Formats: sequence, structure tokens, C-alpha cells
Amino acid sequence: MSTVYDVPAEVLINHIADEFKNNNDKIQSPEWSCLVKTGVHKERKPVNVDWWYVRCAAILRKVYITGPVGVRSLRRSFGGKKDRGVRPEKFRLSGGSIVRVALHQLEAAGYVEKIEGGRVVTPQGQSFLDKTSAELIKDIPELEKY
Repeated sequence: MSTVYDVPAEVLINHIADEFKNNNDKIQSPEWSCLVKTGVHKERKPVNVDWWYVRCAAILRKVYITGPVGVRSLRRSFGGKKDRGVRPEKFRLSGGSIVRVALHQLEAAGYVEKIEGGRVVTPQGQSFLDKTSAELIKDIPELEKY
């Protein structure tokens, strides 16, 4: 049985984002998502119209791999370097509201649950990710040996 570790991250995240966009009624893009930047370190809002679903899929994968995980560590994962002109670049965290709302939606969908140490993937979320990765590994000829 293949797991999330066997499939390239970009392929898995894009496929899960399509699933969220087309089939899941619990994960919806908030009305403010077309207006916000993803962090202080960004100059513009995201170019991808469906960036919310991609971020939710990336958060779900990150919780699966590193869990239990909190909002602060997820903000650190999605943060980046801020351009400060002639001064040296400095690392900044990503937006906290984006991470919190995405985690709340994933909890409502039943993929993530909150425990004392942070958030972890539920058995339903783990089976969803493993089934998705098993489907994807069949489509990638380089990964047939797995």
C-alpha cells in the first residue's frame, strides 16, 4: 500500500485541491480570499484563483507528515523572506487567519482533529490521503516499482 511519502508533493497537493474544489462541500473558499495576500512577505495576492484549495491540501499533507502540529509551526512552514529594499531580507511568518480558517474547515470535513499537542490527521483523513496517493502512483510510470 502506498502512502503520502511515495508520491511527489506537487502531484498529490494538486489532485487533492481538485477534489476539494469539485466534491467537498465542507471546504469552501472564504469570500475574503480574493482580496488578501498570503503573508507579510508577499507583495501581491496569489495569481492562482483556486489558491485556497491548494493551501488546504498542502496543510492537510503537512499535518499528515509532521503532526501533531500547531498554527504557529504551519505559519512558519508557509512563510518566506521579506524584501526590505537595501537592507538584508528577513524571514516573516505567513498569515495566521488563513491557516486557522483552513484548519477549521479541515476539522469540519473530518480530516483533522485537535488534540492537546496540536492537530493530527483523523483515520478518515489518513485513509483519504492514502487512497488518493495509491490512485496517483498508478498514473506515474517512474513510480511503478513502488
